[in-house]
Amino acid sequence: MRFQFLLQVVSVFWVASQANAATFEGAWVQGALIIGQAKAGEQVFYQGRELKQSAQGRFALGLGRDAPSRVSVLVKKGEQQETLSFDVRQREYNIQRIEGVKQKHVTPPAELTQRIQQESAAVKAARKRNDNRTDFLSHFIWPAKGPITGVYGSQRFYNGTPKSPHYGVDIAGPTGAKVIAPAAGVVTFANDDLYYSGGTLIVDHGHGVSSTFIHLSKLEVAVGDTVKQGDLIARIGASGRATGPHLDWRMNWFNERLDPQLLFPENSKPELP
Repeated sequence: MRFQFLLQVVSVFWVASQANAATFEGAWVQGALIIGQAKAGEQVFYQGRELKQSAQGRFALGLGRDAPSRVSVLVKKGEQQETLSFDVRQREYNIQRIEGVKQKHVTPPAELTQRIQQESAAVKAARKRNDNRTDFLSHFIWPAKGPITGVYGSQRFYNGTPKSPHYGVDIAGPTGAKVIAPAAGVVTFANDDLYYSGGTLIVDHGHGVSSTFIHLSKLEVAVGDTVKQGDLIARIGASGRATGPHLDWRMNWFNERLDPQLLFPENSKPELP
C-alpha cells in the first residue's frame, strides 16, 4: 500500500513551541519514530516515561499503529515545565485475507497455550531494554531485497478468521536469501522455532528502538552479538505461520509498534539495487 502522506513523512522538519523547549524531527503520524533534541538540563517525558538522552541530548519516542489524534510531551527544566502537544495524522489500513494457513496456526490447540504465552513473554522482555546505544540515529537500510507483499497496520483474516493487525513490512524472497542488519545494534533475542513467527531475531538499536525479523530459515548471529549495519544476520524462510518464504521486518519503540517503511523515502524499495 502506498500512503498518500509517505513523501511528507520522510521530509525533515523541526517543531518547537518555544526557543528554550526540546525540538523534534519527523512527521507526527501513526507508526512513526520521532527523534528529539533536548536542551541542556531538560528532562523529557512521554506516556509517563522519562526518555533516555544521549550525551548530546538526543532521544527517541514512537507512535503506535493506533496512536490518538493528539499527543503530549512534557519537558521539565528545574522548577519549570512545559507541555508540548502535537496533532498525529491518522491512517487507513488495508484488509488482507489469507487462505491456506494450517488450522492449528489459526486456532492453536489448547495444549500449546503455555508455550505460546512463554514465547510471547520472552519477546516482550527483549523489547523492554533501554540501552544507551544510539544506533537508531543512523539512516536505516533495507534488510533484504524483494517485492513488498505485506504492509504495516493491515488487518489480516486467516482462513476467514480475523487476527491481530500486521505490524511489519513483508519482503518476498527465496528461502536462504540474505537478511542484513538495517542498522547497527546488539542481538537481544534469537530463537529458530517460535510457534507463530518461526525463526525469530531481535536487534536492539538503543533507547527502546528495536528491529524484529521473523519467519527465518536460519539465524546467523546469537544473543549478545554486536552487529554493524549491513552485516549478515539471518536467512529468509517460511517458518512459523507463513504461506511462503519472505522476511517480516518489524520495529518497536518498547511496546509501541512502528512502521519500518516510514524510515525511507517513498521511492525507496527493497528490490532496488
